[in-house]
Amino acid sequence: MIKNVFIPNFFKFYNILWKAALPFLKRHPRLAPTFDRRINPAHLQPADIWIQAASAGEAYLAVSTINAFNTDRPVTIMVTTTTGQGMEILTKTLSPKKISPQINLCIGTFPFDSPKAMKKAVQQINPAIMVLLETELWPAHLYALKKNHTRVLIINGRLSKKSSRNYKLTKAFWGSFAPERILAISAEDAQKFSMIFPQTRVETMDNIKFDRMTVQSTADKRSALAEIVPREMPLSIFASFRRQEETQIIEMIKILLKKGPNQIIALFPRHMHRISPFLKALNKNSLTVYKGSQISSVLTNPAIILWDKFGDLHQAYSRADVVFVGGSLVPLGGQNFMEPAVLGVPTIIGPHWQDFAWVGKEIFETGAVTQCRNWQHTAETMSRYLVKSENRQTRIDAVNHYISQKQGGAQTAADTIWASWLATHK
Repeated sequence: MIKNVFIPNFFKFYNILWKAALPFLKRHPRLAPTFDRRINPAHLQPADIWIQAASAGEAYLAVSTINAFNTDRPVTIMVTTTTGQGMEILTKTLSPKKISPQINLCIGTFPFDSPKAMKKAVQQINPAIMVLLETELWPAHLYALKKNHTRVLIINGRLSKKSSRNYKLTKAFWGSFAPERILAISAEDAQKFSMIFPQTRVETMDNIKFDRMTVQSTADKRSALAEIVPREMPLSIFASFRRQEETQIIEMIKILLKKGPNQIIALFPRHMHRISPFLKALNKNSLTVYKGSQISSVLTNPAIILWDKFGDLHQAYSRADVVFVGGSLVPLGGQNFMEPAVLGVPTIIGPHWQDFAWVGKEIFETGAVTQCRNWQHTAETMSRYLVKSENRQTRIDAVNHYISQKQGGAQTAADTIWASWLATHK
């Protein structure tokens, strides 16, 4: 039980903060529809195992983990999420046909971390096991779980450099709510967790995200971009780049056009609100650019396209001859470079990809992904792939082999959760 005398005083202050914040949160357009359920978790049902999947990414992890359960006795699992997107994924993707018939599944909204709401939620669910996917540490939640004698597991755990630094600064506080076990997605993440929770059993596991990866060998005919790019013309894609990279992207475009003027260049900014300012910057550099929404027929000449329609990037990858994935030229953590890589498309990233370190450096040995030193090196590498590229199927086979070796995280997670639950019923 928690003995730190600071804890009760902290929660008195924490409760005051929540009382002050709730009236503002009630008016928030994203929170308003589920506000009542967040402050009064009466909809939550008793369960043996409680899994919290914060948003969309964690919701997919929860789906993979629950599908991997193979139980030999009845068990009730409550899955909660914080966002509307997470709820949509859970309700639409968790199919009774894929879940063990022994599992009674409940889905709910994760409450606000106000001490009153969280205490009621934990008492109502009364779980033997609490599963936190990736990392979501809420003090009132963890405090209520400790008082309830619930075993807490962090599965698929990861910590960014910033989060790790902040947690270490408050190490004494978080140590009072230490989880029983942590399965981290890399040795580096495991070390970070061990520094915050030195008494906790910390191990590594394969990232569950690998279980969701599939390698495709054929182009997606639904691609809106493919419909306007002539088959005989090379296509270079700049994907998910950020505001801080725009100046470098413009210089890279100039290099690509100089080395290969007979090509289509498609630009997909990470954030749609950057379309207009980036278009102005391109025009100032004497680059003629068309918005994707302005093109209604197949292009007959080389062109630069600034894609201004949401949700088309993944489909566009399958038509590309080379892809640069942004967030990686400057220290922004990178973006998901595995999406084009699994399609066999030569994929280029810059030196910064910390948020995807879980993929592993060995991915570069497959030849499907190339890490470059800077924007100049990146532009030269893209140009080289346009001139000469290995067979796409060779890259697909290499990535497929790489992913298959990394899969199994969902089964590890399910087995660990199940073993922990059985340990409470000896």
